[in-house]
Amino acid sequence: MDLHKLEACIKEHGSSKIPFCMITVTNNTGGGQPVSMANIRGVKQILEKHGIPLVIDCCRFAENAYFVRERETGYADKSLLEVAREMFSYADGATMSCKKDGLANIGGFLICNDDQWAEQFKNLLIMREGFPTYGGLAGRDLEAISVGLMEALDYDYQVYRHATIEYLASRLIKRGIPIVQPSGGHAVFLDAAKFLPHIDSLKYPGIGIVNALYLEGGVRGVELGSVMFGKVDDNGNEAPSPLELVRLAFPRRVYTQSHVDYLIEVIDKVWNERKQIPGYRIIQQQKYLRHFTCHFERVS
Repeated sequence: MDLHKLEACIKEHGSSKIPFCMITVTNNTGGGQPVSMANIRGVKQILEKHGIPLVIDCCRFAENAYFVRERETGYADKSLLEVAREMFSYADGATMSCKKDGLANIGGFLICNDDQWAEQFKNLLIMREGFPTYGGLAGRDLEAISVGLMEALDYDYQVYRHATIEYLASRLIKRGIPIVQPSGGHAVFLDAAKFLPHIDSLKYPGIGIVNALYLEGGVRGVELGSVMFGKVDDNGNEAPSPLELVRLAFPRRVYTQSHVDYLIEVIDKVWNERKQIPGYRIIQQQKYLRHFTCHFERVS
């Protein structure tokens, strides 16, 4: 997080209007890039001065811990568990989708270190879903999460996972296919703006690539660009996102070497035929979170 911009934001809006600050580890929407411990610590110091809580979106906390250990001075001799514990020591709360570094097939959690917050969360839960003991996840899924959280912090597991990502990234770079560099820990991000420079941002080049990959090889990616992050005002005028990306995320313990080689072949075929990929326009969308359900049609 840009510490100067954080200070400026607090000064502009006032701490009383900022209920909390959230930092995501790793930064999924920015190409899966990690957050340094120094940056998390710096964010916490600024927020403490203004009485603003820090909440971490931690669904890829183990990958972030791995990056900190590998890249940040002073952490090379620490275990991933030790790195993770320091990271969470700066947080007042955290949210997590356990389908990521929980290595589970379902579930998530919201945690905090404030008893008053916890009471409010439980009361809201009763209104929306039911009493905490009524259900939620089955015991089997809770056990899977408890095991998965620790397994994700196994150093050898992280080495293997990151090697898989680097394998894909290096072969795409060798072919001249534009990606976000360095690659993140959970995905390779195609740079859709450079992949399809003939398509304007508001004709959604990311959607063009996503569709082409699926039609060519059954590969499912996701657009992280002007569909997901474009700004639409009350008059329907749209401003594009500064980044036009396509995320190719890797589920844990699913794909083999042959799967990755197949993916490379599909991407290469789409890359070589990229001039034939059309733009798209939205023909149906919701006011909020439109990227989940909006409909498109081709445009020339």
